[in-house]
Amino acid sequence: MSDAQELIDCVASYNPKSSRSLLLSAFNYGREKHDGQYRRSGEPYFSHPYSVAMILAEQKLDDASIVTALLHDTLEDTRSTKKEIATQFSSEIADLVDGVTKLTNMQLTSSETKEAENIRKLLIAMAQDVRVILVKLADRLHNMRTIKSMPALKQMEKAKETMDIFAPLAGRMGMQSIREDLEDLSFKVLNPEGRASIIRRFIKLQKETGDVVERISNDMMQELEADGIEAQVFGRAKKPYSIWRKMQEKELAFSRLSDIYGFRIITESEADCYRVLGVIHRRWRAVPGRFKDYISQPKSNGYRSIHTSVSGRDGKRVEVQVRTQQMHDVAESGVAAHWAYRDGERSENPFTVDPYKWIHSLIEQFESEDDHDAFLEAVKLEMYSDKVFCFSPKGDVIKLPKGATPIDFAYMIHTRIGNRCVGAKVDGLRVPLWTRLRNGQSVEIITAQGQNPQGTWLQMAETGKAKAAIRRAMREANRQKHIVMGQELARAAFEHVGKKATDKVLETAAKKLRIHNTDELLARLGNAELRARDVVHSVYTELTAEQQPEVDSRRAVIGLQPGQSFKRAQCCQALPGERIVGIVSQGQGVSVHAIDCHSLARYEDTHELWLDLHWHSGTHGAIYSVTLDMTISNDAGVLGRICTLIGELKSNIADLEFIERNPDFYRLNIIAELRDIEHLHALTTVLEAEVQVTSLKRLRHGKPSVNEQMTF
Repeated sequence: MSDAQELIDCVASYNPKSSRSLLLSAFNYGREKHDGQYRRSGEPYFSHPYSVAMILAEQKLDDASIVTALLHDTLEDTRSTKKEIATQFSSEIADLVDGVTKLTNMQLTSSETKEAENIRKLLIAMAQDVRVILVKLADRLHNMRTIKSMPALKQMEKAKETMDIFAPLAGRMGMQSIREDLEDLSFKVLNPEGRASIIRRFIKLQKETGDVVERISNDMMQELEADGIEAQVFGRAKKPYSIWRKMQEKELAFSRLSDIYGFRIITESEADCYRVLGVIHRRWRAVPGRFKDYISQPKSNGYRSIHTSVSGRDGKRVEVQVRTQQMHDVAESGVAAHWAYRDGERSENPFTVDPYKWIHSLIEQFESEDDHDAFLEAVKLEMYSDKVFCFSPKGDVIKLPKGATPIDFAYMIHTRIGNRCVGAKVDGLRVPLWTRLRNGQSVEIITAQGQNPQGTWLQMAETGKAKAAIRRAMREANRQKHIVMGQELARAAFEHVGKKATDKVLETAAKKLRIHNTDELLARLGNAELRARDVVHSVYTELTAEQQPEVDSRRAVIGLQPGQSFKRAQCCQALPGERIVGIVSQGQGVSVHAIDCHSLARYEDTHELWLDLHWHSGTHGAIYSVTLDMTISNDAGVLGRICTLIGELKSNIADLEFIERNPDFYRLNIIAELRDIEHLHALTTVLEAEVQVTSLKRLRHGKPSVNEQMTF
């Protein structure tokens, strides 16, 4: 049961001068008016206004706000009147309760025209006293915490309204903790499977890595203490919805998502904030492009903090926010900090903004707007600060994520427009396609027949829709290249068994493998979805059946004398399927070279050392190392993708060495263990098809990955 003394003590803890009699009177009045009323959960109804009051007490709000929370449903659900509340308490509290009641009666997710008018009323109510919306946000937060007792359809309706209206509004007012809670509670209703998946993966991660937050927090405290800085360090995992949103925006799997932990460092002074930043960047490697200084350039709601991301333990990224206690109070409470108390006095926080400025400026800007739709979009444009709203030449509003480019805009209109995009005009001026769009801009997409998406567009695009369409179009564009590559692989594979890859043979193979046509067969062969050996086997089973048993690695080379050992020369790294020759080395056995190896020039005058050798025609194991010289783009997940592709082709990575590291590309040598030359062709085909691989060649002077000396 709700306890008046608990609430009174909570308020007194931050405001010893609060009126205990006023709070007790409001508590008793509300409980009496709601006596006999119950929530759907079966609890006494007064437990709800009491919980709303406790939420506001956690924000350290004034007595009038706490009393309003206790009484906020009395006008709507009981026989209480505004006049009665004004008489018993005050006209100020009566106006606040009346304002909350009017907000409750607004249906904010109805038709567009009505929605615009209701949001206009909401802003006007806020302009009269912003505490009205603070009570309403606390009211919605508690309702979302107890939403399970409502019918399923009602849950979905309230969750969507919360996600669309109240969570962004809380964020715009700087009340980040309430915004995060509202978003996550809505996420739990709107996508329970997605949220449960995030939680399961997070629990698994914690079991594998232990308490990362505690370890990193301790590391940070040690570094700060060593530098003589007085500060507090707080760490936590981000909310499931925050993680989910980042996964969707970045198109990353959970395993590739790094910065799921956030840390806040609270200092004693602004100067210490910058000292802390220096300590953090000296100890950990800063992530480029992830630094923001909101102290020197505060947000419009008064938010001040330094943001940076660094690579912590095990290369994991963590986000770090550095601020003073006063900055932290505003960061947590936003405009609510305007009414906050500390030590019995209204907090004189120098970073608290006038809560009415934003409301009045918004109303003044649009008070003469007769077009409800335009008004609605303009208001949303202000409230959804993490979204970008742009206009098409026809006046249509296109909603995009922050950081979107004309490429995203084009694909949002239509996939065909995106594929044919050759340029863009923003507010009438020609701009590069990588330009980041801003709120309210007018965007015109320039198209041309014959244009196809470029690989660089993937780095420019921000939305999943654009990236998926670009990849799909590029796969189609690469189809012809894959067919040509498939023809070459098929030719080599059939010649290997003494046959030719005629049209008739390929048609038969396609039919046997249940593939629609020959082109599809060759395309799959060219992009490594299909093995050349399987194509040959589908037609000439009797010829390939003999090749199925794997060749003994010690008998892989034919032409050696009994007792002779051989090793592959690392200058050419010959593979089964290539023509080879042996060079007898005194006391070192026989070195096997490819017939075109440049090193053979040294033995032109000593033909007695040459041996005529050839590879066994059977199936070899993936034990022959080949060094690949590769250049890839320096983007998150690219190297992991390359390694995955190599593994999918049944090849093992024996060694990996970085040759160059640059901000936009890596050059590296990968030693892959392969079966034969066909295996190498299949691997290079797949890697060359990757957009992020800018160059690839076989290196003929690599180092051995295993002891390749064998005895016949």
